Amino acid sequence: MTDLATFVAGLPKAELHLHIEGSLEPEQMFALARRNRIAIPFASVEALRAAYSFSRLQDFLDIYYQGADVLRTEEDFRDLALAYFDRAAADNVRHAEIFFDPQTHTDRGIPFAVAADGLLAGMAEAERRHGLTSKLILCFLRHLDEDAAFATLKAAEPWLDRIAAVGLDSSEVGHPPSKFERVFARAGEMGLLRVAHAGEEGPPAYIHEALDLLHIDRLDHGNRALEDPTLVTRLARSAMTFTVCPLSNLKLCVVRDIDAHPIERMLRLGLRATVNSDDPAYFGGYVNDNYRALIPAGKLDAQDFATLARNSFLGAFLDDAAVSRHLAALDAYVAAATL
Repeated sequence: MTDLATFVAGLPKAELHLHIEGSLEPEQMFALARRNRIAIPFASVEALRAAYSFSRLQDFLDIYYQGADVLRTEEDFRDLALAYFDRAAADNVRHAEIFFDPQTHTDRGIPFAVAADGLLAGMAEAERRHGLTSKLILCFLRHLDEDAAFATLKAAEPWLDRIAAVGLDSSEVGHPPSKFERVFARAGEMGLLRVAHAGEEGPPAYIHEALDLLHIDRLDHGNRALEDPTLVTRLARSAMTFTVCPLSNLKLCVVRDIDAHPIERMLRLGLRATVNSDDPAYFGGYVNDNYRALIPAGKLDAQDFATLARNSFLGAFLDDAAVSRHLAALDAYVAAATL
């Protein structure tokens, strides 16, 4: 007999919403600070963890950008990626599509190549080590202007054969998707897929903009779509994938408690919801922690969790043959499990 927590932990799954800079654990931050001889304003790992008390997205972003300052070399970015992939493999993640924020690094003098080449090296090593495949998504920081985004896209040109998509993250409120309509259009012309954070703190109107102006292929977060029944119907009919992040939503006060999380409602409404960890070093857990956090409410059963894992492969930017292989492995696991 397998209990639900064990069943969930063993599910083959993909992770589609992971900010690699947000997987920088305090211990690794201190280690990189020592390696690069950088002073950080915390006396200990414990003091740093104590600072992870957020009431809104901006509180988190302030410390997130501060932490990223310890990343200086290709080796740093490679080690950061490998630390995440080691944890992901332990959670039975078979494929991951990771965000990175080049502007966070180029704005402090770190060349685009340092971040990109370091992460790509870590991704290649993770596939050799774990058989875990991955794709890289370049995110624009929405609190910066359109010109900065265009400059970042230009800088990325030598790596476009190794970048799957562009995304949009950072401070949502006051920075609607329409601000980046032209950049996303150019990215599409260059053959890149498109995703965007919308409807986390921003209103349903931001999701409409992401769909109609940015022409996204996947919706990151999307919680507030549920406030607009017409939008829900549209998203369900189009099978738009939602990359939902339960522990992030709890930590940033998007939901009042985990039992109130809307993911069960999303599934009942026919939305293609997935479970992801967002910035796991800051929000209290990696992907299996997010799955397990949903168990105590008693709203989801084994079939629901299998659906969430299935959705993660259906929403991944993989070819049909790869998706079919992952789904076959998932079906075999579910068939063999006894609950």
